Amino acid sequence: MHEHLIQTKPHTLVVNEIFHSIQGESSHMGRPCVFVRLTYCNIRCSYCDTEYAFYEGKEMLVDEILDVVQGFGCNLVELTGGEPLFQANVHELMARLCDGGYEVLLETGGSLDIGRVDPRVKRIVDFKCPSSGMTKKNLWENVGQLKQTDEVKFVIGDREDYDWAKGMIQSHRIEGRCPILMSVVFGKLEPIQLAEWVLEDKLNVRFQLQMHKYIWSPETRGV
Repeated sequence: MHEHLIQTKPHTLVVNEIFHSIQGESSHMGRPCVFVRLTYCNIRCSYCDTEYAFYEGKEMLVDEILDVVQGFGCNLVELTGGEPLFQANVHELMARLCDGGYEVLLETGGSLDIGRVDPRVKRIVDFKCPSSGMTKKNLWENVGQLKQTDEVKFVIGDREDYDWAKGMIQSHRIEGRCPILMSVVFGKLEPIQLAEWVLEDKLNVRFQLQMHKYIWSPETRGV
């Protein structure tokens, strides 16, 4: 499965927002982080909480993005979206951030090839469960490219999602490649239910909540 990526002007990306907040997810949860949210996405998850990033954004030179990031004085930077890998020039930005000494995270939906990503970047691959409506977009070849510094995430909306995720972890031999994260679809599945399923099955996963949605209102942008 190959997607046609968006090619913007040389050294340019379409940026939805850049902001400084608390990292709300992954094993980096709780750390101050600069988020660079890129515009456009190639999938449409039923529970998406950043639909405004599908189309809203402005063109920025990579140098301009780096200047904004530097202004926050924070060493942890995450590229997110939308789907950040949907813009071809994101690779230039990631390499430049790494060259600048930043610790760089990439939040990607799991539908696009992660093989071109700079090896210094920590990739968080969010494979889509059935309730998202987007399982057909999952690019399972990405599993073979995972490193210990990467993470795999499953967002669980119901018992079907949970059982499906367990099956995928086993059939694609994900356990042991990198940490595995599980979280709930906010407002759809109660966290206590997922926690109990994980404990009952003794799953070797990291249960997580979207911390930023508890610090700020769930609808708040720029956090």
